[in-house]
Amino acid sequence: MPRFKVAHLHELGQDMVIVPLEPDFGNKTESAQQQIIADLQAHSVAAGLRGTVVPVWLSGRRMMFIAPQPWHPFFTNLDINTVLRNVNKELFW
Repeated sequence: MPRFKVAHLHELGQDMVIVPLEPDFGNKTESAQQQIIADLQAHSVAAGLRGTVVPVWLSGRRMMFIAPQPWHPFFTNLDINTVLRNVNKELFW
């Protein structure tokens, strides 16, 4: 049963479901990443969490993310420790 701790936030006037993932997420193909994001989004909606799923993961010391372009400045200034401190929900299925 997959389980993901998430940070469900309202920032920049938007609801966000930030999902910390393992570093190997960055090694997956774009197609595989998009499928994982779609699965997380569907389960997020089913769990009643409003907002766009944004996966985050570490690549070396840097936090990587896949987010809508207007959100890039926000995520560029965010670090994984801040995300982890804001974890407030769990997705599982």
